[in-house]
Amino acid sequence: MSSAISRRRLLKSVGALAAGGVLLDPPEASSAVPTDDKRPRVLALIGDRYHKADYIRVALNRLFQELNLPIDYTINYDQISARLLRPYRLLVVLRDGMIWPNGYLEPNDYAYSHALENNRDWPKEQFEPWITEEQGTAIKDFVKVGGGLYALHNSSHISLFSKNYREVMGGVYIDHPALRPFKVSVVNKEHPITRGVQDFMVNDEQHFVTYDKDPQYTILRSENIDGLTDISEGKDLGAKAIAGWAYDFGKGRVVFTAVGHTLHALWQPEYFKLQKNAVRWLLRTE
Repeated sequence: MSSAISRRRLLKSVGALAAGGVLLDPPEASSAVPTDDKRPRVLALIGDRYHKADYIRVALNRLFQELNLPIDYTINYDQISARLLRPYRLLVVLRDGMIWPNGYLEPNDYAYSHALENNRDWPKEQFEPWITEEQGTAIKDFVKVGGGLYALHNSSHISLFSKNYREVMGGVYIDHPALRPFKVSVVNKEHPITRGVQDFMVNDEQHFVTYDKDPQYTILRSENIDGLTDISEGKDLGAKAIAGWAYDFGKGRVVFTAVGHTLHALWQPEYFKLQKNAVRWLLRTE
């Protein structure tokens, strides 16, 4: 029998590796977390075409190291299930809802990429949603029985493809303009997540979302103070957007914060402070 390892098998194994541990099968105990460790366990689903897993992992490593909490990472969206989530107390999501089975030319869409695609007769770039309603239900039920969901940045995009995910996450992506400065203001200064957090400026994608829940749970709003707006499908979305919310869902809790396209944005001091507060609130350790 050959001892050689196929490239496909090797890539499949490597794809599940991250700094926090190995997630090939739903673990009873991760290699990143000793079996006698009583701290809450965190799982992060990260990385997509437009948001590379590397910078997200670097950002979250700092966050959870300062909170002294163990975290596992996975890019394997297809493994999200009730069984995988069972050992965890918190699920962090920073990725969109798309996969690209035929591949793509560039991390971003450029005119010259389209020309190359057409001239070389390469397969047309076409996305498919990755989430199933079964996976959406698994996430919803995970929170309903006491888990936490921290949905960051473009994870609202997943709601376009799953009714159950949208029900627990609380909203859905509309659009965003190009990277540019905008202001994030604290709406509810008495909430444990925003307590002590000041309004801040950030250079990021200003995400526009539809928020489905009660307005009282809004914690952040964004505004382009230069008056620049965003146009989506011919509609002017204006210069202001809801940028964060937090609420109880069943026995668990949900937080969404929209900033997060770059490491610089995730490490903006006031926003970083808010993220730590959010994790504590989700885990009920605030």
